[in-house]
Amino acid sequence: MLRNRLIDGVRRIKPILCGGQSLRSLANGATSKLTTIEVDDRSGIATLSMNLPPVNTLTMELMHDLIDSINQIESNKSRGLILTSSNDKVFSAGLDLNEMLNTDVERLRLFWTRFQDLWLALHLCGLPTAAAINGHSPAAGCVLATACEYRVMLPNLFIGIHATRFSFVISKWMMNSYQSVLPRRIVERALNQGKLFASQEALDVGLVDEIACSKEEALSKCAAFIATFDKTNPVARCLTKRMCREPDVRELLQDRAADLKECVDYVTTPLFQEGLCAHLEGLKKRK
Repeated sequence: MLRNRLIDGVRRIKPILCGGQSLRSLANGATSKLTTIEVDDRSGIATLSMNLPPVNTLTMELMHDLIDSINQIESNKSRGLILTSSNDKVFSAGLDLNEMLNTDVERLRLFWTRFQDLWLALHLCGLPTAAAINGHSPAAGCVLATACEYRVMLPNLFIGIHATRFSFVISKWMMNSYQSVLPRRIVERALNQGKLFASQEALDVGLVDEIACSKEEALSKCAAFIATFDKTNPVARCLTKRMCREPDVRELLQDRAADLKECVDYVTTPLFQEGLCAHLEGLKKRK
């Protein structure tokens, strides 16, 4: 049974720290060049900030640090995880597209495998997760946000998966992540249009759960959401979450090699390379 398989993965989960015990040591020792972890001693909630100027592009290195940070937060028994950005304009601009341009095939395989690993780590994280979206969140930035259980966004920003604008065809698991938040009809139209939702529109369709006036308010709203699980047993909650999300990950976990092959085969086609090159040239002209 699925429940038994999930239990095997959480047998070593211990009860979460209570009351007066401090988690400050996690905050003190968990700063890298690319990510920062801060833990509130009273709530036990960890805030994980992406910190790669200028726009938190998901490079191989940033994805590695994010995976390590998520694992560290889980192993140190935090009560929840809030993902945010140290940049006040961009949450994450998405994948490092230069890794896909005329790339070495072996390097591309490593890059896409790491992106798979990052999404799985966040989507299946045993802790309650929330995203404080304090900047624009296109493409893979949106994928990270939808991997969280709750999203709070600041006004006058945009979020969405606009891959068709630069000739990319997303993987089924990325679509599943989007579709776990939005109705299929909206997802289909938005993906085909390469649509980016403004903050209020994202709230109206359910892509985000709340709008906040400041980053501080967004973090507070995320913490309030995580606090709604205080009366639940953390192991039971973790197992239930993973059962709910199992359909989203089933296909990827059953055959990651197939997803990797599809990605590599498509990225190396002239159609994609020409489209990506034109997109990157357009971005340079806008700067």
